[in-house]
Amino acid sequence: MKILSVFGTRPEAVKMAPIVRLLNQTKGIDSRVCVTAQHRQMLDQVLELFQIQPDYDLDLMREGQSLAQLTAGIFLHLDPVLEEVQPDWVLAVGDTTTVVTTCQLAFYRRIKFGHVEAGLRTHNKWHPFPEEINRRLATTMADLHFAPTAWSQGNLLREGVNEKDIVVTGNPVIDALKFVSEQPTPALVIELLERLGVKSDAPKTTRPATKKLILITAHRRENFGQPIENICRALKEIALRGDVEIVYPVHLNPNVQEPVNRILRDVKGITLLPPLDYLPLAHLMKRSSLILTDSGGLQEEAPTFGVPVLVLRETTERPEGIEAGTLKLIGTETSRIVRETNRLLDEESEYAKMAKASNPYGDGHAAERIVEALAARGDSHFQNEK
Repeated sequence: MKILSVFGTRPEAVKMAPIVRLLNQTKGIDSRVCVTAQHRQMLDQVLELFQIQPDYDLDLMREGQSLAQLTAGIFLHLDPVLEEVQPDWVLAVGDTTTVVTTCQLAFYRRIKFGHVEAGLRTHNKWHPFPEEINRRLATTMADLHFAPTAWSQGNLLREGVNEKDIVVTGNPVIDALKFVSEQPTPALVIELLERLGVKSDAPKTTRPATKKLILITAHRRENFGQPIENICRALKEIALRGDVEIVYPVHLNPNVQEPVNRILRDVKGITLLPPLDYLPLAHLMKRSSLILTDSGGLQEEAPTFGVPVLVLRETTERPEGIEAGTLKLIGTETSRIVRETNRLLDEESEYAKMAKASNPYGDGHAAERIVEALAARGDSHFQNEK
């Protein structure tokens, strides 16, 4: 059975890496990898970390390109790869431009498409934009839906997907996170935490660890403009507490860079960093007291470490974390961000409720379930052929 895995961004690469590694080790499967490089630099460091060598690299990232230009580029350059490989299955994960274009090309060529992380919904087509529509379209064209949770399975069933075509797997991001968190802590992280006075893995410290680490990521399109300005002003106010160190790896998008640097540069208690590779980011997550984010991945990952997450969005496609108590949706109003952050930092009982909640997003064996389901479909196909 020939399987082509297609991905283009760092989050996609992180989630697909455990699947690709297992496909390569599975007898009877010819695994190929194509990257669109929708995010070039951030993608490459994940490929290196997980030792994945793409068979095809479309190298489509261009500065300032529109969604239409990116989509056109994927259509034009991925289709010849499908023609050459002639896969039995194409796999893609999530809800990016790479995913929605890949599944449409697979449909055009009557190639079976497996959708990893299927069934996430906010039921608001503008939040997140364009991801909500991308994943809905992927559902209409997928042949096998790998739902991370029972909640996402329920969404698919309500939309008319046949139950036999859905496999609840957990999210492979937890598989990836377990692998990465077992790697040695990068020196960059140890040195940063010691400099900030936050507990690290350093065998000897020159200063006591007295500060609490707050990790921030905020970069989604729907937060461009006033929302990101509100977030920055909240962080500036939170830093005045004096007992926290805020670390913010800043996305390279100018819509994020400009307001963040204008409002937060040189603010005491706030450290702005360039985007971090996945390995140091995971180890910073592990040592954080609190995470504020609009990222989908961190909502799934942080509960593994018992770190509460305040979600800087109006909606989330991951309500399982809210129900489990690991996440809280707080929006982007400055006063509410400050209030909710201070409450968790000051009220031990409230903090403990979130920190002790179990992670609803998986047990680290999602890749095994996905590969097993594909192998079973392959066996069925071969039996039918006979």
